[in-house]
Amino acid sequence: MTLHSIKMGIYSLVLTNYFGLKLRGVSDTQEKKRLRLEYAQTLLKKLKIAVEVKNQERLINKQYLVISNHRGIIDPLVLEIALKETNIFGLWISKKELYNSPFFGLFVRNAGSILLDRENSQMSGFFSKTKRVVKEGSSIFIFPEGTRNKGEASLIDFKDGFRIIALKNRLPILPVFIRTHTDKALGDALNNKKLEQTITIEIGEEISYKERGNIEKIYREMFQI
Repeated sequence: MTLHSIKMGIYSLVLTNYFGLKLRGVSDTQEKKRLRLEYAQTLLKKLKIAVEVKNQERLINKQYLVISNHRGIIDPLVLEIALKETNIFGLWISKKELYNSPFFGLFVRNAGSILLDRENSQMSGFFSKTKRVVKEGSSIFIFPEGTRNKGEASLIDFKDGFRIIALKNRLPILPVFIRTHTDKALGDALNNKKLEQTITIEIGEEISYKERGNIEKIYREMFQI
């Protein structure tokens, strides 16, 4: 652990909770989007990480179930920047561990998220909330792998739950793929304060919620994984 990584850890903690407090009580979704974007840009700029968006023309101002691969804790920030020029605002499906995290908890609870408690056998409350926020005009963002991919494979198996969300809310699925290994990029940024990096995220083609095929297979073929 370097002195720079320690300083960045403290800076990130302060910044995350600062924006978590700013987001408290904010109900307007576009204001939440603005604050989330400001947070993402501030932190990634400090890390000297830029974001390149490929196929940006595929982004349309409508509601989606956005699905993304997940290899690093900065992935939500990368997606936030990718959607910068749109009015797409989504609530993240978040695990209970994030809600209770001393680092991320305040931000996650206030920035716009839906708690997924896998220990709770009753999922009716979860699906009721997804339906409510979609009716209010929001999108849903989810990592269909269900957890952060810490292995060497580019993608791990998708869980089935995301398809239920799409079907119940008739949401078209927008696949995105973060081509850069974000966990490695973050580690490199923490170890070398002079290093400048670019993370590439690709926007895929919209998939109908009625699609009967294997979404994971379609996703892999779309991004040539």
